[in-house]
Amino acid sequence: RGHIINLSSIGGYRSSVGWGIYCSTKFAVEGITEALHDELAPLGIHATVVEPGYFRTNFLDGSSLQRTAIEISDYADTVGKIRHHASELNYQQPGDPTKLAQALLELVNADTPPLRLPLGTDTLRAIAEKNAYVEQETAQWRTLAESTDYR
Repeated sequence: RGHIINLSSIGGYRSSVGWGIYCSTKFAVEGITEALHDELAPLGIHATVVEPGYFRTNFLDGSSLQRTAIEISDYADTVGKIRHHASELNYQQPGDPTKLAQALLELVNADTPPLRLPLGTDTLRAIAEKNAYVEQETAQWRTLAESTDYR
């Protein structure tokens, strides 16, 4: 009977250096979509969060991405590298915006849409890497995590 589609990004699934504020807003989109998905399901309303990776748009050029004029040398090896990488990636992104639009049309017409729809091979790779990291870290700290329950 209905379908809410919220646009996030790979930044909503995992954060990265230099993108903390951007990613935190996308994390919020992911969280509200998860809640809506469960809250609205009994009403026949679907909710999907779309997680595009890097698509070849103007997102990384000066007409969209705003950078501070000041560069702090203490951040040269972290945020500084990301600034440089973003410039190199601009208009070299792997994703095709036309294919993204086609995927969204397919999503809109799906009978049983997913909660999440990652789009792009870069997104799929980033999700797999984060999931593997979380699994490894959880296993490493499992004993401590389990020790906090009442027994």
